[in-house]
Amino acid sequence: MSTNLGHPLGKVGAVLLDFDGPVCSIFAGYPAPQVAAELVDVLLRRGVDVPPDLAGEPDPLEVLRRTGAAGNHGVTRAVEDALCEAERRAVETAAPTPYGREVIVAARQAGMPVAVVSNNSAGAVTAYLTAHRLAEYVSPVIGRAYADPGRMKPNPEPILQAVRSLGELPARCVLIGDSISDIEGARAAGVAVIGYANQPSKVEAFGSAGADVVITSMGELAAALIQR
Repeated sequence: MSTNLGHPLGKVGAVLLDFDGPVCSIFAGYPAPQVAAELVDVLLRRGVDVPPDLAGEPDPLEVLRRTGAAGNHGVTRAVEDALCEAERRAVETAAPTPYGREVIVAARQAGMPVAVVSNNSAGAVTAYLTAHRLAEYVSPVIGRAYADPGRMKPNPEPILQAVRSLGELPARCVLIGDSISDIEGARAAGVAVIGYANQPSKVEAFGSAGADVVITSMGELAAALIQR
């Protein structure tokens, strides 16, 4: 792990951004634990026997992931549909990440295309970007595969899909993410990765997971891109 942003940025031609974290806090006004509880209610209404640890799960994506792992595709689709609807509502009150916009604009001004690769739904991401006048700067938007949570990051597939869409080599792309799944997915895809540690506990964890660089503010990245 390094603190020098010049190393990953100096050799890349495209920027890939996770959405929830580097761009905004999607569940700022519609808390993730509330959404997760609503997804558990979908399971209960479907007659699913929900174990206590899943009933108290605060992460809606984890509820979806575990539902998919259970193998009932009809139930997985029901949870997926409920989560997509919740995410569309959530982006209306999402809180922009400080300097997230500046990173996107600075990357484009530096001649680098910007893509979003998210475990959230593409529809929700696009709605946020449109509402915040960022859609013209970001393409493609790669969201999670419908009702197939096994293809979410850390699976490298969505990252490689973005790389192919941009016409770049993986080694010439960098992913900025705020989770271990982002770092693991980037490593598996052969893409450089900058860990955005928006909580102090993440700094050491991201270094141990293999991030090339760890930052604690998107402002650090925006400044480096402007200098470039």
